[in-house]
Amino acid sequence: MTSVLRIEHGAVAFSGRPVLRDLSLIVHTGDVLAILGANGSGKSTLIRAALGLVPLSDGSVELFETPLRRFRQWRRIGYVPQRMGAGSGVPATVREVVAAGRLGKRGFLRPPGARDRKAVHDAIAMVGLGSRAKDPVATLSGGQQQRTLIARALAGEPDLLVLDEPTAGVDAASQEAFAHALRVFVDGGGTVVLVAHELGPLRPVVTRAVVVHDGVIAHDGPVPEPAGHHADPDHDHVHPHAPDHGEGFWGTR
Repeated sequence: MTSVLRIEHGAVAFSGRPVLRDLSLIVHTGDVLAILGANGSGKSTLIRAALGLVPLSDGSVELFETPLRRFRQWRRIGYVPQRMGAGSGVPATVREVVAAGRLGKRGFLRPPGARDRKAVHDAIAMVGLGSRAKDPVATLSGGQQQRTLIARALAGEPDLLVLDEPTAGVDAASQEAFAHALRVFVDGGGTVVLVAHELGPLRPVVTRAVVVHDGVIAHDGPVPEPAGHHADPDHDHVHPHAPDHGEGFWGTR
């Protein structure tokens, strides 16, 4: 089975303080992997390190079976960071923001063609914003802006979609729209890695869950029941299938 992401003995430290410790993880083609954990557990740092946005202090990362230091096919990855406003003060429409996701495919010099326009149209429809395509992003709700950013990532037709807490603080309708978009993306052969505190409507789409606690992986397997209980600060993260890694939470998300 093809490896989309592989981390071997990864470690991250900020100002000498460990955040991730000796962490290993493999994501295969077709996986929908949820990375769960409490605030401060290191779950967002994990995906940032996987994408080279945070340097490893030890260990290695491969993307599509290529060492991170030699990986250049970034158009194969769609990344949506935590709650980044889609408007950013620019009077752009939903379609214009989503169209920016095609630049990695067509480049800056070639004008958009029929395939580009179709990809943008389909991505907007996937997240349920077809009726708002011509509206300024600044007029949308927070959840709709987040949907716009996911559509922008989908418009690039990536092989891997990486989402950092896509449903945090957004309305139920947007959460359902996210779930629908992920189903369509995965049915088309895509792979998903998403960071979440709770899964909500995304739970039926997820095929595997990793729980990060105290900078290490405390669980790797089926989604725990109930879906969000591993993210509770009072939950005991010592499992019969994982060693006791100590008390408390520290580090960054």
